[in-house]
Amino acid sequence: MLARDDVDVIDAATHPEVRAGILADALRAGKHALSQKPFALDLDEGERLADLAEEKGLKLAVNQNGRWAPHFAWIGQAIDAGLIGEVQAIHLAVHWDHSWTIGTPFDEIRHLVLYDFGIHWFDILCRFMGQREPLRVHAAVARAAGQANKAPLLAHAAVEYDGAQATLIFDAATKFGASDQTMAIGTKGTLRSAGPDLCHQTVELAAQQGRAVPALEGEWFDNGFRGAMGELLCAIEENREPSNNARANLRSLALCFAAMQSADTGLAVKPGDARQAAK
Repeated sequence: MLARDDVDVIDAATHPEVRAGILADALRAGKHALSQKPFALDLDEGERLADLAEEKGLKLAVNQNGRWAPHFAWIGQAIDAGLIGEVQAIHLAVHWDHSWTIGTPFDEIRHLVLYDFGIHWFDILCRFMGQREPLRVHAAVARAAGQANKAPLLAHAAVEYDGAQATLIFDAATKFGASDQTMAIGTKGTLRSAGPDLCHQTVELAAQQGRAVPALEGEWFDNGFRGAMGELLCAIEENREPSNNARANLRSLALCFAAMQSADTGLAVKPGDARQAAK
């Protein structure tokens, strides 16, 4: 496939252990690439891939498709537009049943919730906070009472910023009354999103001028998948960096890796200090 002249972009949707080599081969063959998430198991390896893409003049993006979920996309654009002023706090809470992973390779991932699932939320946090750098992250995981999964289904993380804070709560053993909630609090307003799952959300903006409830269109599936690849294709056509570019995604990975190390050690970790995904 890499030798074909009629293929300009490849979508590397393999397991992460073999994906880095595939991406490197694609870039050396002159192909733009979309990497499945998580982008890399090692921050240094991710940086080398980002460097290779720049050296070859190619676009390398990551399939962080949650950025194009309608509620996350609307909140991100509202923050960018200054509708809530400077962000003071981001709170993300997901309560759902992840027991479908029992007996699958996913259940062999030790940090199934913080890593394989949670990377979407660490990425959304980075999206909402823009260029503000996280100072420290403290995280923990636990087995839920009655769970059958090998991997712990309860996890949380607290992230410190200069002038802001963020929390991420994952209750992956919620059999009844599932919900997904997002809150972004700023100096001029507050954004809330809530619903029974990832695909059905209602967003509300509260500010001095009053309240607004936007009419969202679409769902995380399929909007997210179309958005991630569509952003890469538009970036190629417009000769710009995609917003989901690999180098920017390293910030999301650094936050996720720090959370895993914190959960393993019980200590707060500075993002960037944990260079690899926890084994």
